[in-house]
Amino acid sequence: MSTTVEKISSNKVKLSFDIDAVTFDEAMGKAYLKVRGQVNIPGFRKGRAPRKLIENMYGEGVFYDDAFDMIFDEVYGSAVDENKIEIVDRPEIDIQQIGSGKNLQFTCEVYVVPEVTLGEYKGVSVKKQTTEVTDAQVEAKVEEERAKQASEVSVDDRPVKDGDTVDLDYAGSVDGVAFAGGTAEGQTLKIGSHTFIPGFEEQMVGMSIGEEKDLDVTFPESYHAEELAGKQAVFHVKVNAITETQLPELDDDFAKDISEFDTLDEYKADVRAKLEAQAAESDKNAFTNAVIEKVVENASVDIPEAMIERQIDSMMRDFEYRLRSQGLKLEDFMKYTGQDEKAFRASYRDQAEKSVKAHLVLTAIEKAEAIDATQEQIDEQIAQFAPQMGKSVEELKETLTDSDREYFKADAVRDNAIKFLCDNAKAE
Repeated sequence: MSTTVEKISSNKVKLSFDIDAVTFDEAMGKAYLKVRGQVNIPGFRKGRAPRKLIENMYGEGVFYDDAFDMIFDEVYGSAVDENKIEIVDRPEIDIQQIGSGKNLQFTCEVYVVPEVTLGEYKGVSVKKQTTEVTDAQVEAKVEEERAKQASEVSVDDRPVKDGDTVDLDYAGSVDGVAFAGGTAEGQTLKIGSHTFIPGFEEQMVGMSIGEEKDLDVTFPESYHAEELAGKQAVFHVKVNAITETQLPELDDDFAKDISEFDTLDEYKADVRAKLEAQAAESDKNAFTNAVIEKVVENASVDIPEAMIERQIDSMMRDFEYRLRSQGLKLEDFMKYTGQDEKAFRASYRDQAEKSVKAHLVLTAIEKAEAIDATQEQIDEQIAQFAPQMGKSVEELKETLTDSDREYFKADAVRDNAIKFLCDNAKAE
Protein backbone atom coordinates (compact mmCIF):
# COMPACT_ATOMS: atom_id res chain seq x y z
CA MET A 1 0.00 0.00 0.00
CA SER A 2 1.23 3.49 -0.78
CA THR A 3 -0.19 6.86 0.25
CA THR A 4 0.72 10.32 -0.99
CA VAL A 5 -0.47 13.68 0.33
CA GLU A 6 -0.69 16.68 -1.96
CA LYS A 7 -1.58 20.20 -0.89
CA ILE A 8 -3.93 21.62 -3.52
CA SER A 9 -4.85 24.92 -1.82
CA SER A 10 -4.42 26.76 1.47
CA ASN A 11 -7.37 24.86 2.94
CA LYS A 12 -7.52 21.58 1.01
CA VAL A 13 -5.36 18.48 0.58
CA LYS A 14 -5.54 15.46 -1.69
CA LEU A 15 -4.68 11.99 -0.41
CA SER A 16 -3.95 9.31 -3.04
CA PHE A 17 -4.12 5.63 -2.09
CA ASP A 18 -2.79 2.58 -3.96
CA ILE A 19 -3.88 -0.65 -2.22
CA ASP A 20 -2.32 -3.89 -3.46
CA ALA A 21 -4.58 -6.45 -5.16
CA VAL A 22 -4.07 -9.08 -2.44
CA THR A 23 -5.39 -6.76 0.25
CA PHE A 24 -8.38 -5.79 -1.87
CA ASP A 25 -9.19 -9.44 -2.68
CA GLU A 26 -9.14 -10.25 1.05
CA ALA A 27 -11.63 -7.43 1.60
CA MET A 28 -13.79 -8.81 -1.21
CA GLY A 29 -13.86 -12.17 0.57
CA LYS A 30 -15.00 -10.50 3.81
CA ALA A 31 -17.60 -8.55 1.87
CA TYR A 32 -18.95 -11.80 0.41
CA LEU A 33 -19.37 -13.25 3.92
CA LYS A 34 -21.29 -10.11 4.91
CA VAL A 35 -23.47 -9.83 1.81
CA ARG A 36 -24.38 -13.47 1.12
CA GLY A 37 -27.01 -13.54 3.83
CA GLN A 38 -28.85 -10.73 2.05
CA VAL A 39 -28.95 -12.39 -1.40
CA ASN A 40 -31.59 -14.85 -2.62
CA ILE A 41 -30.33 -17.44 -5.15
CA PRO A 42 -32.81 -20.06 -6.39
CA GLY A 43 -31.88 -23.54 -5.16
CA PHE A 44 -29.83 -22.28 -2.20
CA ARG A 45 -30.80 -21.45 1.33
CA LYS A 46 -30.24 -17.79 2.23
CA GLY A 47 -26.59 -17.26 3.04
CA ARG A 48 -25.43 -20.51 1.42
CA ALA A 49 -24.95 -19.44 -2.20
CA PRO A 50 -21.33 -19.65 -3.45
CA ARG A 51 -19.52 -16.39 -4.14
CA LYS A 52 -18.96 -17.21 -7.81
CA LEU A 53 -22.65 -17.86 -8.36
CA ILE A 54 -23.58 -14.51 -6.79
CA GLU A 55 -21.01 -12.74 -8.94
CA ASN A 56 -22.31 -14.46 -12.08
CA MET A 57 -25.85 -13.34 -11.28
CA TYR A 58 -25.24 -9.81 -9.94
CA GLY A 59 -21.68 -9.06 -11.04
CA GLU A 60 -18.73 -8.82 -8.67
CA GLY A 61 -19.57 -5.16 -8.14
CA VAL A 62 -22.16 -6.34 -5.64
CA PHE A 63 -19.26 -6.64 -3.15
CA TYR A 64 -17.39 -3.45 -4.06
CA ASP A 65 -19.06 -1.03 -1.63
CA ASP A 66 -18.54 -3.20 1.44
CA ALA A 67 -14.98 -4.14 0.44
CA PHE A 68 -14.11 -0.49 -0.18
CA ASP A 69 -15.61 0.63 3.14
CA MET A 70 -13.56 -1.96 5.04
CA ILE A 71 -10.32 -0.74 3.48
CA PHE A 72 -11.19 2.96 3.63
CA ASP A 73 -11.99 2.90 7.34
CA GLU A 74 -8.56 1.46 8.02
CA VAL A 75 -6.30 3.44 5.69
CA TYR A 76 -7.91 6.91 5.69
CA GLY A 77 -7.80 7.46 9.46
CA SER A 78 -4.22 6.16 9.63
CA ALA A 79 -3.09 8.48 6.82
CA VAL A 80 -4.73 11.48 8.51
CA ASP A 81 -3.06 10.68 11.85
CA GLU A 82 0.38 9.89 10.40
CA ASN A 83 0.46 13.10 8.36
CA LYS A 84 -1.07 15.17 11.20
CA ILE A 85 -3.82 16.49 8.96
CA GLU A 86 -6.46 18.61 10.74
CA ILE A 87 -9.57 17.82 8.72
CA VAL A 88 -12.70 19.97 9.00
CA ASP A 89 -15.11 18.22 6.65
CA ARG A 90 -15.95 14.88 5.07
CA PRO A 91 -13.68 13.83 2.18
CA GLU A 92 -14.71 13.80 -1.47
CA ILE A 93 -13.79 10.30 -2.71
CA ASP A 94 -12.90 9.46 -6.30
CA ILE A 95 -12.20 5.80 -7.20
CA GLN A 96 -9.90 5.39 -10.19
CA GLN A 97 -9.57 1.60 -10.19
CA ILE A 98 -11.39 -1.25 -8.45
CA GLY A 99 -11.87 -4.96 -9.14
CA SER A 100 -10.66 -8.46 -8.28
CA GLY A 101 -7.01 -9.02 -9.06
CA LYS A 102 -6.36 -5.27 -9.37
CA ASN A 103 -4.84 -2.70 -7.07
CA LEU A 104 -7.48 -0.48 -5.49
CA GLN A 105 -6.69 3.12 -6.41
CA PHE A 106 -8.62 6.12 -5.12
CA THR A 107 -8.16 9.70 -3.98
CA CYS A 108 -9.71 11.80 -1.23
CA GLU A 109 -9.90 15.58 -1.35
CA VAL A 110 -10.67 17.04 2.04
CA TYR A 111 -10.88 20.51 3.56
CA VAL A 112 -8.41 21.11 6.38
CA VAL A 113 -7.72 23.82 8.92
CA PRO A 114 -6.53 26.58 6.58
CA GLU A 115 -3.17 28.30 6.56
CA VAL A 116 -3.20 31.86 7.84
CA THR A 117 -1.21 34.63 6.22
CA LEU A 118 -0.47 36.97 9.08
CA GLY A 119 -0.32 40.68 8.45
CA GLU A 120 0.96 43.25 10.93
CA TYR A 121 0.21 42.04 14.44
CA LYS A 122 3.01 43.49 16.58
CA GLY A 123 2.78 47.20 17.16
CA VAL A 124 -0.64 47.85 15.65
CA SER A 125 -2.00 51.32 16.41
CA VAL A 126 -5.34 51.41 18.20
CA LYS A 127 -7.27 54.21 19.86
CA LYS A 128 -7.51 53.85 23.62
CA GLN A 129 -10.31 55.53 25.49
CA THR A 130 -10.15 56.65 29.11
CA THR A 131 -13.57 57.01 30.70
CA GLU A 132 -13.86 59.48 33.57
CA VAL A 133 -16.50 58.98 36.24
CA THR A 134 -18.50 62.17 36.80
CA ASP A 135 -20.12 63.49 39.97
CA ALA A 136 -23.50 63.06 38.25
CA GLN A 137 -22.83 59.33 37.74
CA VAL A 138 -21.90 58.92 41.40
CA GLU A 139 -25.05 60.77 42.50
CA ALA A 140 -27.17 58.67 40.12
CA LYS A 141 -25.78 55.45 41.59
CA VAL A 142 -26.45 56.70 45.13
CA GLU A 143 -30.00 57.64 44.13
CA GLU A 144 -30.45 54.19 42.63
CA GLU A 145 -29.54 52.61 45.96
CA ARG A 146 -31.71 55.15 47.76
CA ALA A 147 -34.71 54.18 45.61
CA LYS A 148 -34.24 50.55 46.63
CA GLN A 149 -34.71 51.58 50.25
CA ALA A 150 -37.85 53.62 49.53
CA SER A 151 -41.17 52.79 51.14
CA GLU A 152 -44.79 53.45 50.09
CA VAL A 153 -46.72 55.57 52.59
CA SER A 154 -50.50 56.06 52.57
CA VAL A 155 -51.73 59.60 51.92
CA ASP A 156 -55.19 60.82 52.98
CA ASP A 157 -54.75 64.56 53.48
CA ARG A 158 -54.22 65.73 49.91
CA PRO A 159 -55.26 64.98 46.31
CA VAL A 160 -53.34 62.95 43.73
CA LYS A 161 -50.11 64.44 42.41
CA ASP A 162 -47.53 63.33 39.86
CA GLY A 163 -45.45 60.41 41.14
CA ASP A 164 -48.17 59.01 43.42
CA THR A 165 -49.41 55.44 43.22
CA VAL A 166 -53.19 55.28 43.02
CA ASP A 167 -55.61 52.43 43.71
CA LEU A 168 -58.60 52.99 41.40
CA ASP A 169 -61.65 51.51 39.74
CA TYR A 170 -62.41 52.35 36.12
CA ALA A 171 -64.97 51.56 33.41
CA GLY A 172 -64.30 52.53 29.81
CA SER A 173 -66.76 53.02 26.96
CA VAL A 174 -66.76 54.13 23.32
CA ASP A 175 -69.90 55.91 22.13
CA GLY A 176 -71.55 54.85 25.40
CA VAL A 177 -70.80 51.14 24.86
CA ALA A 178 -68.44 49.28 27.21
CA PHE A 179 -65.61 47.41 25.49
CA ALA A 180 -63.71 44.26 26.41
CA GLY A 181 -60.86 44.85 28.86
CA GLY A 182 -62.00 48.37 29.67
CA THR A 183 -63.28 47.71 33.21
CA ALA A 184 -61.31 46.94 36.37
CA GLU A 185 -61.49 47.34 40.15
CA GLY A 186 -58.63 47.81 42.57
CA GLN A 187 -56.19 48.63 39.76
CA THR A 188 -52.80 50.05 40.77
CA LEU A 189 -51.39 52.92 38.70
CA LYS A 190 -48.30 55.08 39.20
CA ILE A 191 -49.07 58.56 37.97
CA GLY A 192 -46.46 59.69 35.47
CA SER A 193 -45.46 56.16 34.42
CA HIS A 194 -47.30 56.57 31.08
CA THR A 195 -48.57 53.01 31.24
CA PHE A 196 -52.16 54.00 30.49
CA ILE A 197 -53.58 55.75 27.43
CA PRO A 198 -52.11 59.26 26.86
CA GLY A 199 -54.05 61.83 28.87
CA PHE A 200 -55.49 59.32 31.38
CA GLU A 201 -52.92 59.82 34.14
CA GLU A 202 -52.66 63.56 33.69
CA GLN A 203 -56.42 63.99 34.25
CA MET A 204 -56.23 62.09 37.55
CA VAL A 205 -53.91 64.67 39.08
CA GLY A 206 -55.91 66.69 41.65
CA MET A 207 -58.49 63.94 42.40
CA SER A 208 -59.12 63.06 46.05
CA ILE A 209 -59.83 59.73 47.74
CA GLY A 210 -63.42 58.66 47.05
CA GLU A 211 -63.81 61.12 44.18
CA GLU A 212 -65.27 59.92 40.86
CA LYS A 213 -64.67 61.52 37.48
CA ASP A 214 -65.07 60.96 33.71
CA LEU A 215 -61.83 61.08 31.76
CA ASP A 216 -61.94 61.86 28.03
CA VAL A 217 -59.14 60.15 26.12
CA THR A 218 -58.29 59.05 22.57
CA PHE A 219 -56.74 55.66 21.78
CA PRO A 220 -53.52 55.93 19.75
CA GLU A 221 -53.77 55.16 16.03
CA SER A 222 -51.24 52.35 16.57
CA TYR A 223 -53.19 50.77 19.46
CA HIS A 224 -52.88 46.96 19.49
CA ALA A 225 -56.67 46.43 19.47
CA GLU A 226 -57.67 47.52 15.97
CA GLU A 227 -61.32 48.06 16.91
CA LEU A 228 -60.22 50.75 19.41
CA ALA A 229 -57.37 52.37 17.46
CA GLY A 230 -57.94 56.11 17.04
CA LYS A 231 -61.31 56.00 18.86
CA GLN A 232 -62.42 58.55 21.47
CA ALA A 233 -63.34 56.96 24.78
CA VAL A 234 -64.64 57.90 28.23
CA PHE A 235 -63.33 56.29 31.41
CA HIS A 236 -65.32 56.67 34.60
CA VAL A 237 -62.78 56.42 37.42
CA LYS A 238 -62.89 56.35 41.19
CA VAL A 239 -59.90 56.87 43.49
CA ASN A 240 -59.81 54.32 46.31
CA ALA A 241 -56.46 55.10 47.89
CA ILE A 242 -53.28 57.13 47.39
CA THR A 243 -49.71 56.27 48.38
CA GLU A 244 -46.50 58.19 47.84
CA THR A 245 -42.92 57.00 47.59
CA GLN A 246 -40.91 58.08 50.61
CA LEU A 247 -37.13 58.10 50.17
CA PRO A 248 -34.75 57.83 53.14
CA GLU A 249 -32.73 60.91 54.05
CA LEU A 250 -29.28 61.08 52.45
CA ASP A 251 -27.20 61.19 55.59
CA ASP A 252 -24.72 59.15 57.58
CA ASP A 253 -27.49 56.88 58.89
CA PHE A 254 -28.41 55.97 55.33
CA ALA A 255 -24.77 55.05 54.61
CA LYS A 256 -24.63 52.89 57.75
CA ASP A 257 -27.85 51.09 56.82
CA ILE A 258 -26.79 50.02 53.32
CA SER A 259 -23.00 49.70 53.61
CA GLU A 260 -20.09 49.06 55.93
CA PHE A 261 -19.27 52.77 56.05
CA ASP A 262 -20.02 55.19 58.89
CA THR A 263 -20.43 58.36 56.84
CA LEU A 264 -22.16 59.37 53.62
CA ASP A 265 -18.90 60.80 52.25
CA GLU A 266 -17.11 57.48 52.79
CA TYR A 267 -19.95 55.63 51.07
CA LYS A 268 -19.90 58.00 48.08
CA ALA A 269 -16.13 57.60 47.82
CA ASP A 270 -16.58 53.83 47.66
CA VAL A 271 -19.29 54.20 45.00
CA ARG A 272 -16.91 56.34 42.93
CA ALA A 273 -14.06 53.83 43.34
CA LYS A 274 -16.27 50.98 42.14
CA LEU A 275 -17.56 52.97 39.17
CA GLU A 276 -13.97 53.88 38.25
CA ALA A 277 -12.93 50.22 38.45
CA GLN A 278 -15.84 49.25 36.19
CA ALA A 279 -14.95 52.02 33.74
CA ALA A 280 -11.30 50.97 33.69
CA GLU A 281 -12.26 47.35 33.02
CA SER A 282 -14.63 48.45 30.27
CA ASP A 283 -11.89 50.59 28.69
CA LYS A 284 -9.45 47.69 28.89
CA ASN A 285 -11.90 45.32 27.22
CA ALA A 286 -12.65 47.85 24.49
CA PHE A 287 -8.91 48.28 23.81
CA THR A 288 -8.34 44.52 23.78
CA ASN A 289 -11.21 43.95 21.35
CA ALA A 290 -9.95 46.74 19.10
CA VAL A 291 -6.44 45.25 19.02
CA ILE A 292 -7.75 41.79 18.17
CA GLU A 293 -10.06 43.21 15.51
CA LYS A 294 -7.16 45.12 13.89
CA VAL A 295 -4.83 42.10 13.96
CA VAL A 296 -7.51 39.83 12.48
CA GLU A 297 -8.34 42.41 9.83
CA ASN A 298 -4.67 42.54 8.79
CA ALA A 299 -4.52 38.76 8.26
CA SER A 300 -5.93 36.74 5.37
CA VAL A 301 -7.30 33.20 5.45
CA ASP A 302 -9.53 31.11 3.18
CA ILE A 303 -12.02 29.58 5.62
CA PRO A 304 -13.74 26.33 4.55
CA GLU A 305 -17.52 26.58 4.54
CA ALA A 306 -17.76 23.62 6.92
CA MET A 307 -15.96 25.56 9.67
CA ILE A 308 -18.41 28.44 9.40
CA GLU A 309 -21.40 26.09 9.42
CA ARG A 310 -20.03 24.31 12.46
CA GLN A 311 -19.65 27.62 14.29
CA ILE A 312 -23.23 28.56 13.38
CA ASP A 313 -24.35 25.20 14.82
CA SER A 314 -22.57 26.01 18.07
CA MET A 315 -24.05 29.51 18.27
CA MET A 316 -27.54 28.19 17.64
CA ARG A 317 -27.14 25.55 20.35
CA ASP A 318 -26.09 28.26 22.81
CA PHE A 319 -29.08 30.41 21.85
CA GLU A 320 -31.46 27.47 22.12
CA TYR A 321 -30.07 26.67 25.59
CA ARG A 322 -30.72 30.26 26.73
CA LEU A 323 -34.26 30.09 25.37
CA ARG A 324 -34.94 26.85 27.22
CA SER A 325 -33.77 28.43 30.47
CA GLN A 326 -36.57 30.95 29.90
CA GLY A 327 -39.11 28.25 29.12
CA LEU A 328 -39.13 28.82 25.35
CA LYS A 329 -38.46 26.55 22.39
CA LEU A 330 -36.39 27.61 19.38
CA GLU A 331 -39.11 26.64 16.90
CA ASP A 332 -41.65 28.77 18.82
CA PHE A 333 -39.24 31.72 18.90
CA MET A 334 -38.72 31.53 15.14
CA LYS A 335 -42.48 31.35 14.63
CA TYR A 336 -43.06 34.42 16.80
CA THR A 337 -40.37 36.38 14.96
CA GLY A 338 -41.47 35.21 11.51
CA GLN A 339 -38.22 33.43 10.67
CA ASP A 340 -37.41 30.00 9.28
CA GLU A 341 -34.27 28.02 10.11
CA LYS A 342 -32.50 29.07 6.92
CA ALA A 343 -33.01 32.77 7.61
CA PHE A 344 -32.14 32.32 11.27
CA ARG A 345 -28.84 30.60 10.39
CA ALA A 346 -28.09 33.31 7.84
CA SER A 347 -28.41 35.96 10.56
CA TYR A 348 -25.50 34.30 12.40
CA ARG A 349 -23.23 33.92 9.39
CA ASP A 350 -21.18 37.14 9.57
CA GLN A 351 -20.62 36.76 13.29
CA ALA A 352 -19.65 33.09 12.87
CA GLU A 353 -17.16 33.86 10.10
CA LYS A 354 -15.52 36.59 12.17
CA SER A 355 -15.31 34.27 15.18
CA VAL A 356 -13.69 31.47 13.18
CA LYS A 357 -11.20 33.85 11.55
CA ALA A 358 -10.24 35.37 14.91
CA HIS A 359 -9.62 31.92 16.36
CA LEU A 360 -7.47 30.88 13.38
CA VAL A 361 -5.44 34.09 13.40
CA LEU A 362 -4.78 33.96 17.15
CA THR A 363 -3.76 30.30 16.86
CA ALA A 364 -1.33 31.21 14.07
CA ILE A 365 0.19 33.95 16.26
CA GLU A 366 0.56 31.52 19.15
CA LYS A 367 2.57 29.24 16.88
CA ALA A 368 4.58 32.04 15.27
CA GLU A 369 5.61 33.47 18.64
CA ALA A 370 5.88 30.08 20.41
CA ILE A 371 3.50 31.34 23.10
CA ASP A 372 3.00 28.88 25.95
CA ALA A 373 1.48 28.85 29.43
CA THR A 374 2.96 28.06 32.84
CA GLN A 375 1.40 25.49 35.14
CA GLU A 376 0.48 28.32 37.49
CA GLN A 377 -1.50 30.02 34.71
CA ILE A 378 -3.24 26.74 33.83
CA ASP A 379 -4.13 26.28 37.50
CA GLU A 380 -5.63 29.78 37.53
CA GLN A 381 -7.92 28.77 34.65
CA ILE A 382 -9.00 25.67 36.58
CA ALA A 383 -9.57 27.73 39.73
CA GLN A 384 -11.87 30.12 37.84
CA PHE A 385 -13.92 27.21 36.50
CA ALA A 386 -14.20 25.19 39.73
CA PRO A 387 -17.02 27.27 41.33
CA GLN A 388 -19.19 26.70 38.24
CA MET A 389 -18.92 22.97 38.88
CA GLY A 390 -19.64 23.34 42.59
CA LYS A 391 -16.27 21.82 43.46
CA SER A 392 -13.06 22.87 45.12
CA VAL A 393 -10.02 23.30 42.90
CA GLU A 394 -8.47 20.09 44.20
CA GLU A 395 -11.69 18.12 43.72
CA LEU A 396 -11.95 19.34 40.13
CA LYS A 397 -8.31 18.52 39.39
CA GLU A 398 -8.87 14.92 40.46
CA THR A 399 -11.62 14.48 37.86
CA LEU A 400 -9.85 16.12 34.90
CA THR A 401 -8.97 14.04 31.86
CA ASP A 402 -5.98 14.73 29.60
CA SER A 403 -8.40 16.38 27.18
CA ASP A 404 -9.73 18.64 29.96
CA ARG A 405 -6.22 19.71 30.89
CA GLU A 406 -5.44 20.52 27.27
CA TYR A 407 -8.59 22.65 27.18
CA PHE A 408 -7.50 24.70 30.20
CA LYS A 409 -3.98 25.00 28.82
CA ALA A 410 -5.37 26.28 25.50
CA ASP A 411 -7.36 28.94 27.37
CA ALA A 412 -4.25 30.04 29.27
CA VAL A 413 -2.20 30.17 26.06
CA ARG A 414 -4.94 32.23 24.39
CA ASP A 415 -4.93 34.71 27.27
CA ASN A 416 -1.15 35.03 26.96
CA ALA A 417 -1.43 35.58 23.20
CA ILE A 418 -3.96 38.38 23.67
CA LYS A 419 -1.80 39.96 26.38
CA PHE A 420 1.18 39.75 24.02
CA LEU A 421 -0.74 41.61 21.31
CA CYS A 422 -2.00 44.29 23.71
CA ASP A 423 1.43 44.80 25.31
CA ASN A 424 2.93 45.33 21.85
CA ALA A 425 0.13 47.53 20.52
CA LYS A 426 0.48 51.28 20.22
CA ALA A 427 -2.24 53.07 22.15
CA GLU A 428 -3.30 56.30 20.46
